[in-house]
Amino acid sequence: MAIVFKSLILLLQLLSCSDLFIGIHGIGVGVNYGQIADNLPPPSRVSSLLNSLNITRVKLYDADPKVLSAFSNSDVEFIIGLGNQDLQAMGDPMKAQSWIQENVQPHLSQTKISCIFVGNEVLSGEDNQLKSYLAPAMQSVYRALGNLGLNKQVLVTTAHSFQILGNSFPPSSGTFREDLAQYIQPILAFHSQTKSPFLINAYPFFAYKDDPDQISLDYVLFRPNAGLKDPGTNLKYDNMLYAQIDAVYAAMKAMGHTDIRVQISETGWPSKGDSDEVGASVENAGIYNRNLMQRIAERQGTPARPSVPIDVYVFALFNENLKPGPVSERNYGLYYPNVSPVYDIGLQGKVSNVPTSDLPRIDYSASQRNVRNSLLFLVLTLLWCSFLANVLAMD
Repeated sequence: MAIVFKSLILLLQLLSCSDLFIGIHGIGVGVNYGQIADNLPPPSRVSSLLNSLNITRVKLYDADPKVLSAFSNSDVEFIIGLGNQDLQAMGDPMKAQSWIQENVQPHLSQTKISCIFVGNEVLSGEDNQLKSYLAPAMQSVYRALGNLGLNKQVLVTTAHSFQILGNSFPPSSGTFREDLAQYIQPILAFHSQTKSPFLINAYPFFAYKDDPDQISLDYVLFRPNAGLKDPGTNLKYDNMLYAQIDAVYAAMKAMGHTDIRVQISETGWPSKGDSDEVGASVENAGIYNRNLMQRIAERQGTPARPSVPIDVYVFALFNENLKPGPVSERNYGLYYPNVSPVYDIGLQGKVSNVPTSDLPRIDYSASQRNVRNSLLFLVLTLLWCSFLANVLAMD
């Protein structure tokens, strides 16, 4: 009986950890594919790169037909962008439908497009007229998708800067800026109605750069640290990104919504910066993204939502040499334009004319996941057979 009992306990332990095992190897990282550069590889080469790494989620800042065509018949799922310059026009139902018919519908049979983000960081800008166009444009694009029978297949959202928050710490006291409430409320109602995610661009680097004497570098890089406690909930935060995510959830709750999922549409760390951009370095960029990807692979949730795995798109795939602003803006890439890695985060490798089978693969790839899960199934099957044999022997 003791043998049977021990076998049963071991079986239960294996079953309880199997979800974790599958979870660790069952999630990919999303990546932002920006193209503000004049030296990037052609989309066909980028497709080969992402295929070699088993990266299957890409956020594109437009609806570039060359990119979407290059990824036809692949496993890559796209979020595509509709530019700020088009928001006013999208308020016209006919123009919104024409945009869908020209930029989305032709690709859907071969390229996976799961979401359109209408406008990027509109509410953190200075143009109040543009802000007033945002919610109507989102609604119009959604209705156009509905008219074409695509609103269940393609979601509609918009991407926000973290600067739309008026207060972000402690996380449980997170609120949106009061001057933006008139624009945010209809957007939240739209997300609630359509079940689309709330996209936020969150960069702990900015907070550290602005106040390195008060903010711990370990805290923003996901390294071991004392952490910070939220006095409102007694929850402990060991990194800034999780605190930022929970602050967004709290801000939405303060406006009456607890049914909207937060997705980090951009986060990253620059490998180079100006002299006053404290912390911008290859070493810190590598640490930030390595530690972030490990947490994504472990399907971690935030302290306030531990059962909801963080959903992140890393910024960015390549360094972009034509981006305006400080040096850091041109140095967020995981890869140089020649497709060599800026630093090692487990995605190393270079795509040239070598076969895909010879390329390094991300350490939580689908192929490895399938092999490991098959082995796990075999072990569980053998253990179950052993358990049954012990029970029959007792009879």
